[in-house]
Amino acid sequence: MKPIENNLIQLIPMDTEQVDGIFAAAHDERIWTHMSVNLMEKERVIQYVQDALQTRATDFAYVIVSKADKKIIGATWLLDISKEHKRVEIGSTWLNPHYWRSHINTNCKYLLLKYCFEELHVNRVQIKTGHENFRSQAAIERIGAVKEGILRNHMIRKEGIIRHTVMYSIIKEEWDQVKKRFENKLLSNR
Repeated sequence: MKPIENNLIQLIPMDTEQVDGIFAAAHDERIWTHMSVNLMEKERVIQYVQDALQTRATDFAYVIVSKADKKIIGATWLLDISKEHKRVEIGSTWLNPHYWRSHINTNCKYLLLKYCFEELHVNRVQIKTGHENFRSQAAIERIGAVKEGILRNHMIRKEGIIRHTVMYSIIKEEWDQVKKRFENKLLSNR
């Protein structure tokens, strides 16, 4: 996979040279409330990057770089990549809270969706989030993903709490309309 970018951000394949940048961006407890990992310790960041490199056949991690700030501000993944079934999941996205409620995450999703549908030629992109993560659910719905349902008792969070998973998707037949929505409304403040 190659870097993906626009005028605001670069999505660069994750690699070991980025550990310090990831650690700096990840060092805020607020990031990890709804996530299955916690990267508050450098050793965990090192393991996170090693895991990303070892799973590249089915998962592919990118660091998110702010072009304005010229630094790593988060990460996002393509998960459960299936060439056979032409599907992929966008997920495990996190951002430093300084960039919350900005256009960074919207731009990430747009770039990844465009890459998935127009270069990988997938039939389906799924996005999932926890049932208690209302901010994430609203953001996913805002981009035009269709809520498919809830997987009950789907995961156990890091603190041992059971999480139900809210499933969304965008399929290739919807991509043109979703793309127009991004370009006409969601990316207007680029």
